[in-house]
Amino acid sequence: MIQLLRSSGQFRRLFFAHSVSRAGDAFNTVALAVLVFDLTGSGLGVAGAVMFEVLPVLLFGPVAGLAADRMARRRLMVSADLLRAAVALLLVAVSDSVGVAYAVAFGLSTGAVLFNPAAGSLLPEVVGDDEIVEANSAMWTAAVTAQIALAPLAGLVIAAWGVKAAFAINAVTFVLSALVLIGLQAGRTPADIAVRGWDGVLAGVQAVRADPLLKRLAVVQVLASMSAGATGGLLVVLAERWLGVGAGGFGSLLAAIGIGAALGPLLFRRFIRAGDKRWLFGPFAVRGGVDLTLAAVGNPLVAGAALVAYGISTSTGMVAYQSTLQTLVPSTTRGRAFAFYDVLWNSARLLSLAVGGVIAELVDVRLVYLISAVLLAVAATVGLTTTLPRGHDPAATHRQE
Repeated sequence: MIQLLRSSGQFRRLFFAHSVSRAGDAFNTVALAVLVFDLTGSGLGVAGAVMFEVLPVLLFGPVAGLAADRMARRRLMVSADLLRAAVALLLVAVSDSVGVAYAVAFGLSTGAVLFNPAAGSLLPEVVGDDEIVEANSAMWTAAVTAQIALAPLAGLVIAAWGVKAAFAINAVTFVLSALVLIGLQAGRTPADIAVRGWDGVLAGVQAVRADPLLKRLAVVQVLASMSAGATGGLLVVLAERWLGVGAGGFGSLLAAIGIGAALGPLLFRRFIRAGDKRWLFGPFAVRGGVDLTLAAVGNPLVAGAALVAYGISTSTGMVAYQSTLQTLVPSTTRGRAFAFYDVLWNSARLLSLAVGGVIAELVDVRLVYLISAVLLAVAATVGLTTTLPRGHDPAATHRQE
């Protein structure tokens, strides 16, 4: 990964922009969850904030995917960063309203919906085919390393100066990311493709359906999101009610995930292969075991250790997922394919949050994690039993494209 950073100035630019933006997200994640929980005092309130993060994906995801394939991707990413900076500043001005917090969650997610398909589609234009896994590993390692350092710091900043300081830091990181991306040479030219109406929007769906591995991955993504939506959004509730830690402790739990997520690509990047079922679906089994541990054991140290394993499985699975889409899907439909998976993931995530929030309030937040463990076990089983045609080689498919 270091060699790739040294040899490619364009990748360094994309890498730095991604890293600094994700560093700001560490502050935003902690600050928004703490703010909403303080204002509402309920798991449903926190789930509501995450729901407002999901809605833009459902409303704008397909159109954003088409925009990532038709427009200049660099310009789209810069515009999305500036939009998110402006939205983050809104909570610096007004931080005592649940409605404003939900509106900011919606606005930041809208910017991410525009940014992510373009960024995922742009990477293969910056690095070579044989560098895709290394590049994705480097991007994720940097992002989660920032989380390791900054999630606990975010808790301390909030305790000392309040949530406004955290949101201000997040806004600055988006501005820095935009300034770095302006100098990127790749992604400056709009694609010359003829697409109209919903036929153009749905081209990403057709690309997924045409490949047996991608089609099975779509099914597994729905099952996994039915679990991860609730458990991710309600971690702050679990930390407060079951583990007995406050805002600083919640930040430390996020940092534990970050430690694992940083270790994952560093330890296993040489073994990860695009299109390999073990790396695409195996991590879901690990995450199911982690959720079972969190529900059964109320010790913060045990929870932190389990979340390290969660981070390792999440980052290795994400590197495999990103690399698989970037090698199996042609550039002309890549943005729409990424958007299609985002819509699938967040549709199931929205349902998961709604049900999980109710269960956390009426029964026990631990039951949410038990149900999640079962769903993840099913997702891993469905994925690992996928039968692929003989000679199915993602790298060869990409070279032919």
